[in-house]
Amino acid sequence: MESWVPLMDIFLNDRTPETKASLWLQQSFGATATSSSSTSSPITAGSLIAMLTKPCNVTVDDSYSSPTTKTLARDVLGGGGGDVGSDFWAKRAARNLLDVLSESNNERISGLSLDSEEQKVVEEFESLPGWIQDFVTNDDDLLLPWLPILPNELNSRKLFSSCENNSDQDLSSDLGENVEHEVSEIEIDCPVNVTLSSEIEELARDLRERIVNFESSSKTVGLANEMRRLCLDKGVDSFAVLGVIEPWKADDEMASVLISHLSNGSDEELSWPSQVLCSVVLPKLLVLEELASRVLMSTMIEYCKIHQRAAVHALLFPLFLRKGGINNAVCEMITRIVRECLHPGHVSAFCQKVLSGAEAERKCICLPCHQSLISNELVWTESLFTLFQNILNHNVHLTQDSVDHIVYRVRELTERFSKSLKFGNFLLCLVNKCAPLLISHKVLLVEAVQHTNTIVTKSILSKLANF
Repeated sequence: MESWVPLMDIFLNDRTPETKASLWLQQSFGATATSSSSTSSPITAGSLIAMLTKPCNVTVDDSYSSPTTKTLARDVLGGGGGDVGSDFWAKRAARNLLDVLSESNNERISGLSLDSEEQKVVEEFESLPGWIQDFVTNDDDLLLPWLPILPNELNSRKLFSSCENNSDQDLSSDLGENVEHEVSEIEIDCPVNVTLSSEIEELARDLRERIVNFESSSKTVGLANEMRRLCLDKGVDSFAVLGVIEPWKADDEMASVLISHLSNGSDEELSWPSQVLCSVVLPKLLVLEELASRVLMSTMIEYCKIHQRAAVHALLFPLFLRKGGINNAVCEMITRIVRECLHPGHVSAFCQKVLSGAEAERKCICLPCHQSLISNELVWTESLFTLFQNILNHNVHLTQDSVDHIVYRVRELTERFSKSLKFGNFLLCLVNKCAPLLISHKVLLVEAVQHTNTIVTKSILSKLANF
């Protein structure tokens, strides 16, 4: 490389390097110029290539001999050359090179396999982090050897009893297991008759009067602050207080202001956000016959995005179990909550509980005075089928037991909805989205669909025939 340094100096420092560079090349390598009359004439491209490919006479120290490529590869694999052999990827490149060259005497390096190095990498990748390893080696009282949690930090009875009670359920329903315990902690089954002191009841009635006589949004903000303090700071039963205040009687504009300003600053708490939803919004939705106003809808959606668990137990469960069944307006409301506020995995866990879970799993958070508006079982309506179709179209993957329960209900309800296009569209969607889970139900579904008479009946039967 050093022999080319003068040429590089010419190109870098001379303003007209072509002539000097051509002359240098001819003098150094004996190239023939394109014109014999001038020694400074430019050389041809062919002659330049010949010069570049001609080996340079590089003088090296006699004590040093440049190793061949094969020798260098062997040194790398053998750990020679100082630290050269310490790099895993250098060894891999050397081994690949020798594999390509394929010498007959490669037996002498056959022992230099990369298997040991690869094993080291695998072991390092799969080994426990140091901070967990410390717990494993230094603490003999751990509940689980790989989990740094002491027995006194974990309610093991709850953990293992939960596993035993749910061993026969689909593992995909585990997303909703912990929510069940959280709901039980906030005492959903509030006593119907709770005695409030005369002072607290008087304050609550005063707030009720101010809610009915709505004046301005600014005054509603102050009213929301007073409601929150009365329910949370006085040590009283907040359900009973909210039952006296009756905030659900506020018009939609005032209700939206109340929802926005009743937060207590904790996004993780389930109890109070649930009480806000079940006292301000839920009573309006349980009797909803037309689409909710835009102002109430938008405020409620934003609140549910922050308080998702509260939305499930104070809105979704009660609305699904609405006495009389879901209508179009409620279907639209639930669809928006599902699409904009919840993860599809959480929706799948919720559907599993509402469809095939025990009655205890379907308890709702609501005020005692509204329990009469909620049923213990699903009431199947055309709008409910549309709602499940919307859920499936939102890429929610239902569990096997959820699909089994739906098929069971479809078989029962086929004659009742035999001419319903909404029912037919739901069945078509179910067959398209849940085909692998429906294979065992093929005969039953074919028999059920044959009793329908809609424009999609033939399409459903065609899909089932391909199972």
